[in-house]
Amino acid sequence: MFAAPACTNASSSAAEEAPVLTTFTVLADMTRNVAGDEFDVVSLTRPGAEIHSYEPTPDDLVRGQDAHLILANGLGLEAWFTQFTDQIDAPTATLSDGVETIPIAEGAHEDQANPHAWMSPDNAHTYVDNIRDALTDLAPENAATFESNAEAYKAEISEVGEYLSTELDTLPEEHRALVTCEGAFSYLARDAGLREQYLWPVNAETEATPRQVASTVGFVEDNDVPAVFCESTVNDDAQRQVAEETGARLGGELYVDSLSKTDGPVPTYLDLLRHDAETIVAGLTEQERP
Repeated sequence: MFAAPACTNASSSAAEEAPVLTTFTVLADMTRNVAGDEFDVVSLTRPGAEIHSYEPTPDDLVRGQDAHLILANGLGLEAWFTQFTDQIDAPTATLSDGVETIPIAEGAHEDQANPHAWMSPDNAHTYVDNIRDALTDLAPENAATFESNAEAYKAEISEVGEYLSTELDTLPEEHRALVTCEGAFSYLARDAGLREQYLWPVNAETEATPRQVASTVGFVEDNDVPAVFCESTVNDDAQRQVAEETGARLGGELYVDSLSKTDGPVPTYLDLLRHDAETIVAGLTEQERP
């Protein structure tokens, strides 16, 4: 699992001086739930950041040199990650290892693995297990704590997945479609039995093309989709155009690549899953969010 020689027998006090570093806020929160009080966990990117095109700063390199461990998503999400780790000596672990991936269906990244695997509550269990294993390799004396925390956290994640599946089971077949700006919901759509449509497959562009807008408009009209959605880290102008041309509602803001600040709507990964589940259910059933 490690890409560089691992530190051994790191204690809690040592970890406070050299924290566990993750590439973005979602992974940081997941890791905190498994680490408990044993490690200080820090995200390289801040809340609200777009992870795909992030450019590490000199301060990030300093934090990387001080880290006991760096945790990344993998699957090509952090295109900048190898360049970052080439300059530091900290060990790394990839949290998507073991996930059954879904290929990107079109565009420049066609047939590559969709990197947003954490958006599936089922896949999130694999992430948690990989976090547990990485932390255990780092501090084996705390293995029991990491195992207990991981199991409790997976139970909470499962509750959100069950809610989403149960609520969406009531949708008519023709409405079982999730239309978003980025194709970041392939795993969640698979779990919930929803067809997926999006304006662009990955966040490689700042605007949708006329062809992408027209294709999405056609899908919404053909399937009588009641609501369309967009993610918090991208511009929703094109999706607003889709809504205007089709009569669909703009169903609300979804979160994928970043948590919010602590006083925002999704300060934790579980909050992100609950928020997205409630927003999708409310939009597709034409109800108000609870």
